[in-house]
Amino acid sequence: MASKLEGRAREIVADKNYAHLSVLRKDGSIQTVVIWADADDAGRVVVNSAEGRGWPTNLRRAGQATISFANAQDPFEFVAITATVDEDTNEGADDVIDALAKKYLNADSYPGRTPDEQRVTFRLTPERVVHKGG
Repeated sequence: MASKLEGRAREIVADKNYAHLSVLRKDGSIQTVVIWADADDAGRVVVNSAEGRGWPTNLRRAGQATISFANAQDPFEFVAITATVDEDTNEGADDVIDALAKKYLNADSYPGRTPDEQRVTFRLTPERVVHKGG
């Protein structure tokens, strides 16, 4: 186990692999969502959503999550990251979702944006990184 996102684990996060973010709900049950994610230069996991959705509310309250990525080419190779919220911001969040749309869709801007939404970006610092398979 490592606490840094580096090497093959970082490659899997940086590649076009979907993330599964799991976070505790207020009632103690676990919410899991499939999302886009990436890694920043500091080795944090970067995720983005629209304000008002359930999982960002739960992530703010819990302050931590587990994010897993399966290698799309070999699903038995995966990375599981337990991380804490390091940043929660609306500033630059539109640029982040556009970068994620470029990564996952090869689109210059996020096509699912609605005129009334406000985007939010979270950066999560890994506390535990597990890479298996490969």
